[in-house]
Amino acid sequence: MASIDGFLLEPHAYAIERVQIELPRLPEAFHRFRIVQISDIHFGPYMHSAGVESAVRMAKAFEPDLVVLTGDFVSHPLGENNGPRGARHAEPCAEALTQFGKTPMLAVLGNHDCWNDAGIVAGTLKDRGIQVLRNQATVIERGRDRLWIAGASDAIAEDVDLPGALKPIPAGECTVLLAHEPDFADHASRYDIDLQLSGHSHGGQVRLPGIGALILPELAKKYPEGLNRIRKLQLYTNRGLGVISPPVRFNCPPEITFHTLV
Repeated sequence: MASIDGFLLEPHAYAIERVQIELPRLPEAFHRFRIVQISDIHFGPYMHSAGVESAVRMAKAFEPDLVVLTGDFVSHPLGENNGPRGARHAEPCAEALTQFGKTPMLAVLGNHDCWNDAGIVAGTLKDRGIQVLRNQATVIERGRDRLWIAGASDAIAEDVDLPGALKPIPAGECTVLLAHEPDFADHASRYDIDLQLSGHSHGGQVRLPGIGALILPELAKKYPEGLNRIRKLQLYTNRGLGVISPPVRFNCPPEITFHTLV
């Protein structure tokens, strides 16, 4: 029964995690600002349009103000190496994500996106109206109040320039960082950042009671899931929507996160 659950049931049983995050510097106009976080879709041999569309339908019920996508949109085809064919999985993935409609979508790339072809993945997302932040920042304004969203390039596969990403942000203003790898928070916590949203870990995909995750990837060993604090920085790690081989999840369901900032 455990094998049936791990291979056939749990990978498709999306869990909604509702998280309230208190940010002392959050402007009043952004009190109860709603963010949907989706990560690690890994569109390819184990994830198809129906799976992404199902996640979008669930997420839209939250009526988010913003959707953030924290990397690893694609995986390479079975039996092939990373390359352009894997990167082109971004096309049906991005098309399914357009069902969020007019809700703003911001993204960063993950290591699998970069290993397949970062340019193809980023360009495809941009063509579908999804803004990809690669060592960049953007601002959301409500009257005179502002919330900044910065995005770091992938810490494993690309050159990260966190100071460059943060440069446009005036000192003292509330800042959310999108960074694919959660353990990057040890570095990000040295900067003036309030919250980091990450994925990458998949929660380990297999978690045993009393033991935890059996295997965790590079830069996801310290903070593999949930809410953590590093110095003054808060970090949330999403368990991801998809899987990599072996395509199994046990005691570690795929996740859609509903964040409410207060």
